[in-house]
Amino acid sequence: MQLLENALTVNTDLSVIEGIRAVSRAMVRELGFMGEDFAGTNLSPSAVHALIEIEKGGVTARDLGALLRLEKSSVSRMLRKLVESGDVQEAAGESDTRVKVLSLTAVGEKRVAAIHAFAHAKVVDALGRLKPGQERTVLEGMRLYTQALAPTADSAYPAPGVELVRGYTPGLIARITEMHALYYAREWGLGQGFESVVAKGLADFCYRLENPQNALWTARQDGVILGSVAIDGEDIGANTAHLRWFILDDVGRGSGAGKKLLDAAMAFVDERGFAETHLWTFSGLDAARHLYESRGFVLAEEWLGSQWGKEVLEQRFVRRRP
Repeated sequence: MQLLENALTVNTDLSVIEGIRAVSRAMVRELGFMGEDFAGTNLSPSAVHALIEIEKGGVTARDLGALLRLEKSSVSRMLRKLVESGDVQEAAGESDTRVKVLSLTAVGEKRVAAIHAFAHAKVVDALGRLKPGQERTVLEGMRLYTQALAPTADSAYPAPGVELVRGYTPGLIARITEMHALYYAREWGLGQGFESVVAKGLADFCYRLENPQNALWTARQDGVILGSVAIDGEDIGANTAHLRWFILDDVGRGSGAGKKLLDAAMAFVDERGFAETHLWTFSGLDAARHLYESRGFVLAEEWLGSQWGKEVLEQRFVRRRP
């Protein structure tokens, strides 16, 4: 009853609640949780999940109970079957011999490889029925909902860490352009002209990425690009770097991705010995301005401009080498 009261407090649209419940039931059926066999095996869903967790290494029976939300007796019965089938082996822990550390046997490794192949094919097949770009919506929605279901901060489903990838990768130009176009259209009403300038400038820059004074980074979660930044060391000249294409997707905000991107860019600038770094933006982007100023940038000048199809207060920030 309390859960229902909480749900109604947060969202009084019962159609949304019932819609999510219906979709959840359909997913359970489609993923095979209703039958005895799961993921192309003759194993139960809990056993399949246990093998995947054991594959990561250093897992004990107690760990599995917490990860899979299972009682100790249920974990014991499941592990006994997996040991008897030759998929799992137990070994005494190095620091405490009373603790049994679990690992896969050669048979278990082969079975888990088949599970991954089966699941990968199933996901690829499903995503192939979506329109281009919808796969990201699916990923972000499932991640957000899974995190919301977790009752505590120390959930077994933590948000995956943000990693920085330097250099060009396939799809990068389209993704960075998309992030700019969607954000600035929604927040500032900028349209096709703005998107075209971003796409052309970024495409031209990527031809020059091999030059040692240029660099580009993307921030990623689960392989999905959440943000970007670039240092163009050529277009201004006079030993001055140009910070360009700093953008974060909505999902990336609050993840620390922006700080990581700017720190990587500033470390590159200082390593290359640029005397100054300049960036052009416009007034109103307060979160970005805070990050710039926390990294040593100072507002140098501002003026009214309409080069993007709408009059804005344009700004130039400068950071001098420490």
